[in-house]
Amino acid sequence: MVRFAVIGTNRITDNFIEAAKLCKDFELVAVYSRTREKAVQYASKHQIALVYDNLEELAASKEVDAVYVASPNSLHADHSIMMLNGKKHVLCEKTIASNQKELAAMLKAAEDNGVILLEAMRSVFDPGFKAIQANLGKLGIIRRVTFQYCQYSSRYDNFKKGIIENAFNPIFSNGALMDIGVYCIHPLVKLFGMPQKIWGNAVILNNGVDGAGTIMVKYEGMQGELLYSKIANSNLPSQIQGEKGCMMIKEIPDPREITIIYNDGQKEDIPIYKYDNNMYYEVEELIRLIQTKSSAKEHNECSLMELSIMDEVRKQIGITFPADV
Repeated sequence: MVRFAVIGTNRITDNFIEAAKLCKDFELVAVYSRTREKAVQYASKHQIALVYDNLEELAASKEVDAVYVASPNSLHADHSIMMLNGKKHVLCEKTIASNQKELAAMLKAAEDNGVILLEAMRSVFDPGFKAIQANLGKLGIIRRVTFQYCQYSSRYDNFKKGIIENAFNPIFSNGALMDIGVYCIHPLVKLFGMPQKIWGNAVILNNGVDGAGTIMVKYEGMQGELLYSKIANSNLPSQIQGEKGCMMIKEIPDPREITIIYNDGQKEDIPIYKYDNNMYYEVEELIRLIQTKSSAKEHNECSLMELSIMDEVRKQIGITFPADV
């Protein structure tokens, strides 16, 4: 069994616990919150034995093997490094760090302490994504990729009333790119590597945060476009266009429907069998890496490319986080 603690007591942590409990070698033993009262309440809700309101004590605990970090983006690096230095494996929620420099420091801490750091990028561990990879060759030479994730945020209603929550607060290294755009960027680099050129544009809201954006990328013989938004919805699928056909994907963060439409008009539906909550697969992968003493290098290289793109896009659209300074 791998004994887990969770940092964060929000909805995403609830979803994580729901999925992780399906993993046979997962055991939830501890929770951290800034206030002991909230930690106790959350522990009672999920029947968690150990409660912490001190990060140093959690990092030093002999009862914990791994930690799921679901604090705000701006705290990911500090919280993860503290846990890694305490010899804890870390599954850190996306976006794993505010910038590539922070991620490099996190990876160094993991290497120095002989533990695993993994970004909780649920989509790329998903059977739907594996189906994309397995069937990509049917498309022939790839010429265009269009990944999009546009989801109107309920928190935007509060934003328009002048209530700025974490999701729309650049102080917490947040915004549309970090919260939504990452779901387009990470699968792109997982499939095709680092692009040769990157162009970014965004809708900037009145507090300086990005509400929506578009990224154009160039590869040798191929181009791509990534569309993301927290202020509008889209019902269009993502797609990968090849010389022999086009793959339609719904949706890129949680692929459930994949159809290839060939040049002669024939259609092929790709079957996908998976759990409804696809956070399960990131937990399974971390546990596998821990138990087999394997390296997370392949996964971490994608996270480094992801943040390299995001750093460049933020530079182009003029968004700076406190963590950059």
